[in-house]
Amino acid sequence: MTMQTRNLGTTGPQVSALGLGCMGMSGMYGEADRAESIATVHAALEAGVTLLDTGDFYGMGHNELLISEALRTAPAGLRENALVSVKFGAQRGPDGAWHGYDARPAAVKTWAAYSLQRLGVDHIDVYRPARLDPNVPIEETVGAIAELVEQGYVRHIGLSEVGADTIRRAAATAPIADLQIEYGLISRGPEREILPTLRELGIAVTAYGVLSRGLISGHVTAGREYGPTDFRAHSPRFQGENLQHNLTLVESLRKVAEQKGVSVAQIAIAWVLSRGEDIVPLVGARTRERLGEALGALDVTLDTADLAAIEAAVPADAAAGERYAPAQMAMLDSER
Repeated sequence: MTMQTRNLGTTGPQVSALGLGCMGMSGMYGEADRAESIATVHAALEAGVTLLDTGDFYGMGHNELLISEALRTAPAGLRENALVSVKFGAQRGPDGAWHGYDARPAAVKTWAAYSLQRLGVDHIDVYRPARLDPNVPIEETVGAIAELVEQGYVRHIGLSEVGADTIRRAAATAPIADLQIEYGLISRGPEREILPTLRELGIAVTAYGVLSRGLISGHVTAGREYGPTDFRAHSPRFQGENLQHNLTLVESLRKVAEQKGVSVAQIAIAWVLSRGEDIVPLVGARTRERLGEALGALDVTLDTADLAAIEAAVPADAAAGERYAPAQMAMLDSER
C-alpha cells in the first residue's frame, strides 16, 4: 500500500496519515508481549507509518527502550524514515502513582538527555510536555525546548492537552508543530475552542484515544475484567452503567459500519481522518492484527450520508463518564 501523508502544521514535518501510539506496549493496558510489540512496530514501518509516539514515563523508560530496540533491528531504510514524538514531565512513583508534572527549564533538558540515551538517537523529532505544569509558565517550558532545537537535540516543538490560551502563549514563544489531545467520536471537546485556535495558528493535531482506549473498537464486552494496573480499571467510561451506555453507542455504530462493509474500529478511525488534513490519528495497536485493522481505515471513504449516519449513531457528547478519573481530569489545562 502507499501510505497517505499529512503535515504537522505549517512548521512541522510531513508524517504518515496514521501514527502508532506505543504506550500500550509498556503495561498501561495490562501485560504486553515484547516480541509482538517490536514486530508490530516493524510492521507499521513496513506499511509506511513514520510517526511513533511515546512518553518517557511509559513504563518509566521501558517504552523508549522498546522503541530503541525496534528501530535498531528494523531494516535501515525503514529505520531512517521513523520520526519519534516524546512526551515528558510526568512524575510517577515506583508503585505507578501519579505525582504531578515537572516542566521547569532545567528539568526539560534533563528529561531530554535521558530520552536521547534510552532511544539511542541524536535528536528527538517532536518533543512536548505531557501536561501543563501549573507552577511553570508555558513560555519558560517552550523556551527551554526551543533552546534544545537550536542545539540540534530536538527538531520540532509540540504541546499536549492544553487549552486555547496556553496554545496562543506557546505559539508566541516559538513555532509549534502540533497539539496532542484526545479526540474521537466520543471525545469531541476540542471542537469547541481548541481546534479553531489551532487552525488559526497553523498548528496540527495528533489525536490519541481515537478508539477511547478500545472502548469503541468493537472488541470490548461488558463482562471483561481489567487488572489494577490497567488504565481501564479506573476509567469512568468503563465503569458500571457508564460502560453499558457506551457499549450501546458502539452497537449503533456497528450497524453503520456493517452497512459500509468495514469494522467498528475502521469507521471510527476513518471518522477522525475525515475531520481534516491537519489531524493525524494515533492508533494504539499492540499487535500486528490490530494494526492491520487500523490501517484498513485509510481505505474507507465517508460521504455525506455516511457522516450523517455516524453522527446519528454517536452524537457529540453522547458518551457517559469523563475520559479520565477526577484527579487526572484536574490536571488537564484543555478542560478548563
